Amino acid sequence: MTSKVTYLGNLRTTAVHLASEKKLITDAPLDNQGKGEAFSPTDILATALASCLITIMGIKARDLGINIEGTFAEVQKIMDVQPRRISEIKVKVCFLSSFGAKTEKILEKAALTCPVANSLHPDLKQSITFIWPS
Repeated sequence: MTSKVTYLGNLRTTAVHLASEKKLITDAPLDNQGKGEAFSPTDILATALASCLITIMGIKARDLGINIEGTFAEVQKIMDVQPRRISEIKVKVCFLSSFGAKTEKILEKAALTCPVANSLHPDLKQSITFIWPS
């Protein structure tokens, strides 16, 4: 088992990662009757995509002997209403260092093979942009 999720009332849950005992709180978003005081489940899904992209690039960077520490992603989730679902996730991955065109392409290609990206339905548009310093 990976986690245990408990409903706390008022459209809030707590999830416990069983291996580490780390906790995560979710709230329904403001646009769906919630307080929006924590990540919503759909926020977590969009954020998981960015986290996975960066993690896979971190693995590839380590294999290449380079450091991408400080790399960050800005995430935007776009919702549809009928049916209510995420229609698009926009991720802008921003790097603090350049590594040359060949290495940068290797990192970008690795990112796009991340398990979360490959697990999402093909109808969910994934708009991934890589920003390298000039």
